[in-house]
Amino acid sequence: MSFQYQDVEQAYKRIEEYVRKTPLEESFYLGGKGRSYFFKLESFQRAKSFKIRGALSKMTTLSDEERARGVATVSSGNHGSSVSYAASLLDIENAKIIVPKPTPKSKIDKIEYFGGEALLMGGDYDEAHALGMAYIEEHGLTYIDAYDTDPLVYAGQGTIGIEILVQNPDIDTIIVPIGGGGLITGIAVAAKALKPSIRIVGVQTEACPALIDSYRDGVLYAEYPGKPSLCDALVGGAGRLSYEMAKDYVDEFLTVSEETVAKAVSFMAKDEKYIAEAGSCTTVAAVMDHADAIGGTNIALVISGANIDGKLLTELLDRY
Repeated sequence: MSFQYQDVEQAYKRIEEYVRKTPLEESFYLGGKGRSYFFKLESFQRAKSFKIRGALSKMTTLSDEERARGVATVSSGNHGSSVSYAASLLDIENAKIIVPKPTPKSKIDKIEYFGGEALLMGGDYDEAHALGMAYIEEHGLTYIDAYDTDPLVYAGQGTIGIEILVQNPDIDTIIVPIGGGGLITGIAVAAKALKPSIRIVGVQTEACPALIDSYRDGVLYAEYPGKPSLCDALVGGAGRLSYEMAKDYVDEFLTVSEETVAKAVSFMAKDEKYIAEAGSCTTVAAVMDHADAIGGTNIALVISGANIDGKLLTELLDRY
């Protein structure tokens, strides 16, 4: 199973009336020495995450019967609230978001704010996923995948690549955070089709380099026992479709330390005046630690979301 640029282009047309064309803003403080850096601010989406794109890409293809039966997903974070929000945009009344029982109330509140119903199952994500998939099958709901194998979801995330090159055709490098890999795979497929010379750089936290280690060892780590991480949105295994495709489109994979990510979160808030979650700030951390290895003249950094815990943000601002 795979997808190609035409799939991204079709997704772009399906979702453009629903998603924000987020700003591509030049950094005030990064850059110099012939390099300019631009933040692609997916943190400005209504649900504060890029994941609305993939959710809508899938959900705009559903039949009337599928919409009437309803949709569901399993998520402890951004994907769940994005599916809930997408359902509200498309007038899909039955949206079930299965979350692990320990999920913070703030995340459940956001899911329910957009109209979805949060169902608490299992003690952790893996248990919630097993119980949730059984529930989804039993109730005849359409499963909205987060990043594993659905090419429609990947195509939706790839629309960011189209937007970046429309907004600034001179961009020659795009840096993208990697969790499951759907975001970078989608962007890379789109951007390479539009501009074959463009460099795509993927970044994972050292605490959970699931896709990088999958390529190193030649085996897909669909589950990955990572270390504790600030980058909660990036923790977990690699997606099957990203494992199969990303290596053919991504020019370089880098890891960054948790310490540099923490500094990057503070830098974005204090200096650039943007609230960004830690996983998003891996791209900023990569510039801090690997600017010469990344290279480029006009470099886009994907800031994938803004859903950072308030207490954590305060701690990082105090520390740096």
